[in-house]
Amino acid sequence: MHSTFNAVRFLFVAPAILLFLTVVNWMTSPGEWWVQWAALGLGLAWFFSLLRVIKAAVVLGGLAALMAYLSKR
Repeated sequence: MHSTFNAVRFLFVAPAILLFLTVVNWMTSPGEWWVQWAALGLGLAWFFSLLRVIKAAVVLGGLAALMAYLSKR
């Protein structure tokens, strides 16, 4: 459960990190966009965090549906 909360947090933190790195790249070397490699890595990590959050939501929704079904019986 702790890793799911970290994944949710990362979904909001990663874009902020990428924005910060983009500003640093723009200010230090505007002709060379090295930030694209950081964006690739953060994008992959963000995607897998999103999958983890979706999986947890599906499991939680399934458990809620099961509990609703069992409570009506």
